[in-house]
Amino acid sequence: MHKLFILLLAGIAISLTSCRNDFAFTQSTGGLEFSKDTVYLDTVFTNIGSSTYQLKVYNRSDKDISIPKIQLGKGLSSKYRIMVDGMTGDVGAQGKIFSNVELLAKDSLFIFVEVTSDVASANPTDFLYTDQIQFSNIVGAPQTVELVTLIQDAYFIFPHRTQNADNTYTYEGINLGTDDSNQAVTIVGSTLDHNDPINHDEYTWGNDKPYVIYGYALVPDNETLNVTSGARVHFHANSGLIIAKNGTLKINGLPSTTNDPADLTKEVIFEGDRLEPDFSDVPGQWTAIINFSTLPNNVIEHLTLKNATVGILSNNFALTTDNSFTKFTINNSQIYNCSNYGILGRNAQINANNLVVNYSGQANIAATYGGTYNFTNSTFNNNWNSSKQAAVIFNDYLETDTAYLVKQTTVTMSNCIVYGSNSTEISLEKKGTAFTTTFNNCLFKVNDLSTSLSSNPLYDSIRLEQNGNKKNINPKFKNSAKNQLWPTEDLFVKVTPGVATPFDILNKTRNSINTNIGAYQFIAN
Repeated sequence: MHKLFILLLAGIAISLTSCRNDFAFTQSTGGLEFSKDTVYLDTVFTNIGSSTYQLKVYNRSDKDISIPKIQLGKGLSSKYRIMVDGMTGDVGAQGKIFSNVELLAKDSLFIFVEVTSDVASANPTDFLYTDQIQFSNIVGAPQTVELVTLIQDAYFIFPHRTQNADNTYTYEGINLGTDDSNQAVTIVGSTLDHNDPINHDEYTWGNDKPYVIYGYALVPDNETLNVTSGARVHFHANSGLIIAKNGTLKINGLPSTTNDPADLTKEVIFEGDRLEPDFSDVPGQWTAIINFSTLPNNVIEHLTLKNATVGILSNNFALTTDNSFTKFTINNSQIYNCSNYGILGRNAQINANNLVVNYSGQANIAATYGGTYNFTNSTFNNNWNSSKQAAVIFNDYLETDTAYLVKQTTVTMSNCIVYGSNSTEISLEKKGTAFTTTFNNCLFKVNDLSTSLSSNPLYDSIRLEQNGNKKNINPKFKNSAKNQLWPTEDLFVKVTPGVATPFDILNKTRNSINTNIGAYQFIAN
């Protein structure tokens, strides 16, 4: 029995030895297949790293092969970086050169690609930076996969930093003053400079190349930021624009030269700094325009703002000790895909005409804790997937740990659309006695069967369809998911003479005979 056991072990050993040839790798002679012949890395800003892109390499043969070398065509000088199946590369050539890469029969491997380049390294005629991944063989020319990305130059505004003795960093900050508790409030960011050594005058944002903001950019007291028609401004995560109490913001976008709603050539656009298509509609990529200014000449014209946490926060910082309003006039502008609010006003004065706000995590418009708010020919639609979202929220209070703080609030809406996916898309709530609402010729999504709505007099003109107001009629937008909020049927005609804005958001003329409510005139298919 003992001898039989020994013979069995010997047989197993011989069997295993005879199988070792299955793991012998032969040198590649070509014939690799790839998931794509060109890897297009989306546009990146100069010296800012890209996202990671992937390429899959297939060995369709019946042989286990060894690829003598996988490398970037420009070698160690390439601005691209690759990782091959989790390997970082040869010593001294990490991310660039990989020797003797094994690939089993009928198997595949992943290559991950990134790039960080400056515009000077790109082709001067089209700003493309290119290279290729080369797969060498023991005979013949290597197989190749092309790499292509567009490098975009930009002005960068960012807080400077100082290295400390313990190798940590102290960043430049913005002093916002003190709050109601007399506590100093600072935030990481930089004050704009008339004589920046690289950007020159930072108080005029032009359209010759984009602006990229890291941290917060501050428009201080007694200064004005002018944003030129056609300007493109990109904000990094946790970044934004702050207007000081005596500062001024003027966004000077112009109407499109065509009636195509997608023509934003002369618009000003504020968005995040991730340029890949997968990030084109992702909410919460940057923070907000934060307005502390109480001056009357803060004006936004033809701005498209998207993918912020709060699109515009207009807020008197000293909420209880200062009764002055922060002020904004907003015309012909669009705010999309904000993770919290499109516009949040606290003790603010906001006048808006031809304003479109779509898809917000909590509310498109939240006018709270005092102020004066006037909206004319505006469209507020909210299809955010939440039972608690609303298109508009109006109230007169601020809740603290111990009490409700109340201030006088006045809201006027004329020729507006308030709609969305929930049964009720407007919230009206007051804690004081000085809260007035005026609604004229508006369409509201509102469920008047609710006890709280039927007993709240603030809803009367909506619930009873007074003053030309309508409720629960589908405005039949072109495609709200794609921010196409113009009606596809000519459903509404102006009944409030003299109130309508003379031109719609696309600069189409309105007249007394045929004028749609909302920001858009009817656009025929």
